[in-house]
Amino acid sequence: MGNKYNFENTVDFAKRQDSQDELKEFRNRFHHPIDDKGHQHIYLCGNSLGLQPKSTESKIQQELLDWKKYGVEGHFNAKNPWMPYHEFLTEAMAEVVGAKKDEVVVMNTLTVNLHLMLVSFYKPTKTRYKILIESDAFPSDKYAVQSQIKWHGYDEKDALIELKPREGEVCLRHEDIVEYVLEHGDEIAMIMLGNTNYYTGQFFDMKSITEVGHQKGCVVGFDCAHGAGNVELNLHDCGADFAVWCSYKYLNSGPGSLGGCFVHERHIKDRNIPKLAGWWGHNKDTRFGMRDGFDPIPTVESWQLSNPPILSMAAVWASLEIFQEAGMSNLRKKAKRMTSYLEFLVNDLGNESICIITPDNENERGSQLSIQVKNADRKLYDKITADGVIADWREPDVIRIAPTALYNNYEDCWRFVECLRKGLDG
Repeated sequence: MGNKYNFENTVDFAKRQDSQDELKEFRNRFHHPIDDKGHQHIYLCGNSLGLQPKSTESKIQQELLDWKKYGVEGHFNAKNPWMPYHEFLTEAMAEVVGAKKDEVVVMNTLTVNLHLMLVSFYKPTKTRYKILIESDAFPSDKYAVQSQIKWHGYDEKDALIELKPREGEVCLRHEDIVEYVLEHGDEIAMIMLGNTNYYTGQFFDMKSITEVGHQKGCVVGFDCAHGAGNVELNLHDCGADFAVWCSYKYLNSGPGSLGGCFVHERHIKDRNIPKLAGWWGHNKDTRFGMRDGFDPIPTVESWQLSNPPILSMAAVWASLEIFQEAGMSNLRKKAKRMTSYLEFLVNDLGNESICIITPDNENERGSQLSIQVKNADRKLYDKITADGVIADWREPDVIRIAPTALYNNYEDCWRFVECLRKGLDG
């Protein structure tokens, strides 16, 4: 893909691209890690933990100030009242994931939300009880579906389908997913894929997978932990039944921060859908009546359990404001080009000790390249780390590199590959 952009392997070319970048000022809106000598690290790990927006501190300080000033009355009298606080995030998050406001809520954490969705949408029968995931799904996804299968009394060895790539390949082929669903869909209760695979960086065609899944009567959901803030998800239009995601990777809201949840509008007013209920999902007008039976809010908010953690939500809000300014379509355009530049540079090394396992089609990946190291030699990763690169090693043999559109630039990519070159040579 690199050649279509007429890339050049020089630092001057990288700097020219940065000078022409319409999003370049957003880089200065984030804190960048520095070493003991005051030198800025090459941070390419936003797929694991995003950098801190400079506005986060003041957002959290405002809530600390109001807590100090008002105590419990901050629920109503704070500058940003805590009672409806989660609603302040909804519109921006809906824009990030491509959904309607009534379909999106920020709540809980990723795997908690996944379990809530499995409670509602995994409805096994004697003939349709299997769950389809990718063989190299993120471990927490696998653990969650395994436990739900056991909860319903089924044998995971029979009920859990882990779809594997072809022999000698690393990524799943889209046509193989479709073919499997068409052939075996009558046995599948749910398709639950990581929409952007954490290990390979492969971005699945969510819309066509959803369509073929629905054609065969399957519920379709996605773990968008590596997609939210990274790729244009278009959750409403893709038609998925549900999706979940975290906010601490590309959404830059801090370690272990809150997750998000999407339920398609065709489901949210269905009172027959089973769900684990909590008081924050109850009708807002009568919530404090306390003795009323559960009256669900007629939006995805009815899946909420508890009142939200305001300090963590403040961090989410700080990041989402930046996303609203930048725009997902603008970020995606930059991400495609910058990731292709990184691919061009790595390939230009011509070194047989490494290879990129992420799809080379820019529409089938996000802001990540997974570099596979021959003989699973972690020494290369250790060398680039010592040279100032913050990246991510995933067992058994992959260095994950994420050129993130909001705060990375072309020079970061060029400098990283120079470190990689030195590590390979030395």
